[in-house]
Amino acid sequence: MSPKMTVMLVIFFLYTTIHQLSPVFSSDPDPVQDYCLPSPHTKPCKNTSSITVDDFIYSGIKHPGKFTNKFSGVPVSASVFPALNTLGMSLVRADFEVGGINVPHYHPRATEVAYVLEGKVYSGFVDTSNKVYAKVIEKGEVMVFPRGVLHFQMNVGDSRATIIGSFDSQNPGSVKLPTALFGSGIDDELLEKAFGLKGKDIDKLKKRFRV
Repeated sequence: MSPKMTVMLVIFFLYTTIHQLSPVFSSDPDPVQDYCLPSPHTKPCKNTSSITVDDFIYSGIKHPGKFTNKFSGVPVSASVFPALNTLGMSLVRADFEVGGINVPHYHPRATEVAYVLEGKVYSGFVDTSNKVYAKVIEKGEVMVFPRGVLHFQMNVGDSRATIIGSFDSQNPGSVKLPTALFGSGIDDELLEKAFGLKGKDIDKLKKRFRV
């Protein structure tokens, strides 16, 4: 084999390896059919003869969900909207009362695009060099949160705010930092040393964010 051919094969091998392993290039698996509505029987997908247009319509985000601490999040995944199965996407409706926040969190498996339906929202993310990108976005504006980065939102207007978030994954996952840190059972001593807090402060936070 000629040296030139050897170099070309090495480059091809490195490219295909990186393409398979790097999160920059990877995503949900590509669908191998138009759609696949889960079947309650042994086959993975419903027979097309039993599918109607109503299977591809979901009305569960017409209204806000239940509010907790001035925030409501209504996820739309394949578990509630089966037509999304295998399509590599999902949604969420987020509503904020005045002053309400979506606590700092990240999605390990998806990039999010957030579209403001109503209101004014202080919205941003922090990259891996700890640089923050944040700004008040208003009705009709869009912000993107790259996959796996910490991001947050807060209603800074004088009326309710609503956002629709779109994910490029069927199952983006969500790790909320307050709950992950203080509601997961991490040893108190570690938390005290990491945040410079006293034991009683850790106890208060654990009671607040316990799952």
